[in-house]
Amino acid sequence: MEGTKPVNKKLAAVLSGGAVLVLALSGCSSSDDNGNDKLDSWAKQVCDAVKPQAQKIEAANAAIQKQTSDNSTPEDVQNTDAQAFQDMSDAYKAIGSAVDNAGAPNVDGGKAKQTNAVKELNDISASYGDLKAQVDKLNTKDQAKFADGLKDIATQLDKLSQSGNDALKKLEEGDVGQAMAQQASCKSASGSPATAKG
Repeated sequence: MEGTKPVNKKLAAVLSGGAVLVLALSGCSSSDDNGNDKLDSWAKQVCDAVKPQAQKIEAANAAIQKQTSDNSTPEDVQNTDAQAFQDMSDAYKAIGSAVDNAGAPNVDGGKAKQTNAVKELNDISASYGDLKAQVDKLNTKDQAKFADGLKDIATQLDKLSQSGNDALKKLEEGDVGQAMAQQASCKSASGSPATAKG
C-alpha cells in the first residue's frame, strides 16, 4: 500500500494551489466605489456565476484531500481523482462561459482582457479534462505503476497551477477588481468569511 498515499497527498497540495486561481478571480478586497454602474453590473454577473463554480472546485479539492487521509485503495483514489478533475474541468469551462456571456468589462482594453481570460479559462478546463483521461488510464492493479502515474499527474498539475492565470490577473486589475470586490457573491466565494454588509 506504500506509495499511493504520499503521492495523492502531493496531488492534494498542488490542487489546493490551483484552486487559488479561481478564488483570486473572486477574492479581491477593495471597497472604493468607482461609480461605474455598467462595470458593477458586469462584475455582479460574473461573480454570481463564479461563486457556485468556486464551490465546486473547493469540493473537488476536498474530495482528493479526503482520499489521502483514508486508507484508500488505488481504485478509490482513481475514481475520486477522475471525478474531481472532471468537476474542475466543468467549473473552469462554466467560468469561461460566464466571463464570455458578460461581455467586455467597461474599462480600457476590456475586450482584450475578456477575450484573454476566456481563452485561459477554456485552456485550463481542457487541461483538467486531459488529467481526468490520464487518471482513468492508470493501472490500479499494480501499486508501483499507479503511484508513478499519479506522480506524473501531480507534476503536470503543478505546472498547471503555476501557469495560466496571467490573463485572469489582468482581467482583475484596477477598476474591474474593485467592482468585483464589492459584489457579495465574490466576497463569499473567496473562502474568507463574508463580512456583514457595510
